[in-house]
Amino acid sequence: MDFTSQLQSYRERIEHGINQLVPVATTRPARLHIAIRYSLQAGGKRLRPVLTLAAADIFLSRSNAPMAPVALNDPLPVAVALECLHTYSLVHDDLPCMDNDDFRRGQPTCHKQFDEATALLTGDALLTLAFQLVARHYPTNPALATALTGILADAAGSERLIGGQMEDLLAEKNAATTTAELDYIHHNKTGAMLTAALLAGGRCGHATPAQLELLRVAGQHLGLAFQIIDDLLDATTDSATLGKTAGKDAKANKTTYVKLHGLEASRRHAREQTDAALAALNRLPSGAPFLSALAENMAARTS
Repeated sequence: MDFTSQLQSYRERIEHGINQLVPVATTRPARLHIAIRYSLQAGGKRLRPVLTLAAADIFLSRSNAPMAPVALNDPLPVAVALECLHTYSLVHDDLPCMDNDDFRRGQPTCHKQFDEATALLTGDALLTLAFQLVARHYPTNPALATALTGILADAAGSERLIGGQMEDLLAEKNAATTTAELDYIHHNKTGAMLTAALLAGGRCGHATPAQLELLRVAGQHLGLAFQIIDDLLDATTDSATLGKTAGKDAKANKTTYVKLHGLEASRRHAREQTDAALAALNRLPSGAPFLSALAENMAARTS
């Protein structure tokens, strides 16, 4: 397997999907749809939709998948839906009332490029669009549509993504935040969406319940590793490399893995979480070589 070529192939498929499935910029009201496309097309790693496509590919070509037209369970629409959900969360996180960031992926954040009201509505629209995509593109496969809707709603809800963000905001004002509380934030603010991406792909590929559980475990460990590495990068990387303002955590006296455990212990813990994810992925058909390589790539990232 050529990991780099496969990753590029997935990303090109995702970019095509975004271009085809998201309303064009001239759709009325144009300002809103320009902002939506600006936010979606600002760069990004496309990690969540890549996870979805790769997870689906493990199963779609195997004998445990029912003999149904691929179009009925094409993972691309839900992959784009996940990117919409992720982008909505970033647009809202960057607002002055939240993280108050001026740059994202090396470009002005949505509220800086447009204005706060437009950014707020852009996030609202992206959240809604995610569920529209599932409803529109799986109408002849209601069981799959129901499962995917549940996965997205659970990951994005008040007990997961939004709940994690709320706890994160509260932790900024609590100097006594514990490791357990920090893990809760990371599992929900970051891990929930990575887990959802893998589960959505598994559902599209008709993975068995046992295989879905392996994807769930892998997603939880990947999410924690990803956020610990984010904490490390914020403390050790410059803004130009990071693509957003570096050093904000320390400046805000925010509780992070680095603050609680130091650099070396944080690196060890990120490695342990990555290894735990790999152990789950290795139990999937053929050892899930692309997903395993992607996990290692995530662990070595610099932005």
